[in-house]
Amino acid sequence: MSNKLKIPIFVLSVLTLGACDTFLGVRGKPPLPGKRISILAHESTLTPDAAESEKKILLPAPTPNAEWPQAGGFANHAMHHIRVSGSMKESWSTSIGSGTDDEDRLMAQPVLADGKIFTMDSETVVSAFNAKTGDELWSVDLTPDEEDDDHINGGLAYEGGRVYASTGFGQVIAINAKDGKVKWRRAVGSPMRSAPTARGNRIFVITLTNKLLALNGDTGHVLWTHSGIEETTNLLGGGSPAVDGGVVVAPYSSGEIVALKIENGQELWSESLAGVNRASASATLSTIRGRPIIDRGVVYAISNSSQFTAINLRSGRRIWERQIGGIESPWIAGDYLFAITNNSELLAVGRLNGRIHWVTSLPHWEDPEERQNRINWTGPVLTSDRLIVAGSTGEALSISPYSGRILGKVEMPDAVAISPIVALDTIFFLSEDAELVAYR
Repeated sequence: MSNKLKIPIFVLSVLTLGACDTFLGVRGKPPLPGKRISILAHESTLTPDAAESEKKILLPAPTPNAEWPQAGGFANHAMHHIRVSGSMKESWSTSIGSGTDDEDRLMAQPVLADGKIFTMDSETVVSAFNAKTGDELWSVDLTPDEEDDDHINGGLAYEGGRVYASTGFGQVIAINAKDGKVKWRRAVGSPMRSAPTARGNRIFVITLTNKLLALNGDTGHVLWTHSGIEETTNLLGGGSPAVDGGVVVAPYSSGEIVALKIENGQELWSESLAGVNRASASATLSTIRGRPIIDRGVVYAISNSSQFTAINLRSGRRIWERQIGGIESPWIAGDYLFAITNNSELLAVGRLNGRIHWVTSLPHWEDPEERQNRINWTGPVLTSDRLIVAGSTGEALSISPYSGRILGKVEMPDAVAISPIVALDTIFFLSEDAELVAYR
C-alpha cells in the first residue's frame, strides 16, 4: 500500500468552500487550515445559463447513510446528500482479488449492507468484508466449471440477506450473505455487463442483447421479460434499472429508456435518448451507460449521444432536455443534478428546468502539452458539501457543489474506473488493481 495515502482525503476535511461556511456547513467557526491545490484549467465547451449562474445553490443538510445495497446506492439511484465526518483518513485497505488487465475488466461497484461490504473481482469471485475493519469474511468463485475465465461481469445487489450477481457467462446467481453459499443460479441466455437491481423480492437485470428480465428473489424464476432493440456495437458496461413507485425504468444500449409496471412488465412509455452528435465515432453510440435516477416522480437520464433529459415517471412526458452527453451516472441532491460529461466537464444543472448553474473543466490529459493519455473520470458522489470524482490517473478530486471549484486531491493505489460508494461514515474506493480502500 502506498504511503501517499496516509493523508487526509483530498485535504477534503480541511479546505474551506468559498460559497459555503465550512466542511460541515457549521456557521461561526474560523476556516480550518489547509492549502488549496491548483489544477490546470481547460477550455470548456459548455457555459452556464446567465440567469442561473447568479443564483446561490442551496442543498439539503447532509444525513447519515447506513447502507449502499445496490450499484448506485438505493434502487431508485437517488442518494442526495450523505454525511461523513469532518476529518477523514485512510482506515484500512485490502485486495478483493483480481483487477483489470489486458483480458479482464473490473466492472462491479461494491455494495454494502448489514455491516458488510460485498465485491466482485474481474474473475467473478465474490467476497464479503467487514465494513469496519476490512477483514475478509468469505469468498466464492462463481465461474461455472465448463466456462473459461475470460468474461466481463455485470455487478451486485443486496436484498433480504442475499447478494445477487449478474455475470458475463449469462447467469444470475443468488448468494447467502452470511456465509457465501450459492442459493440458486438462473441462466438468462446472454451475458450481462450491468449490475442487477433488487426491490420487493424481485431482481431486475439487463442482458447484452437488451432484454430486461424480472426474476423472483427466492427462486430465480423468471416472472416476465421485455425486449429492447439489439445493438451490435456498444460501449463497455451498462446502466442498471431504476425502480421506484411500482415502476422499473430500463436503460438500453440502443438509447431507449422504457418504463414498465413491476408486477407484470406492462410498458407504460418508451423514449429514445439517441442524439445527433457525430463529433466522433464513439458519439454515434446511443448507449445509456449511466444509471437513470427516479426522484419525486421524475426520471433523469443521460446518454452517450448528447441527450440529458427529465421525464415524468407516470406519463412519459419530457419535462426538459439538454444536448449534453455522458456515460457516468448523474447525482441528484435537492433541486440540483451533478454530472460528468463526455468532454470531462463536471456541471450542476437545475432539476426543474435543466439549466446550467456552473461548469468545471476537469483535467483532460495526463500530458497536457502533447495532449496524450486521455483521463477518464468517474462519479460524482456528494458527501458533506463535497463532490468527489476519481480518475484514470489514480487521483480523486474534491470539488465544491456550490461553485464547481476544485478544492483538493488525493492519490489512490491505482487508476479508478468505478465510482466510490459512501456508507457508515466511510468513503470506499475500488482501484483498477482491485485494492479496496476505506476512508473514515
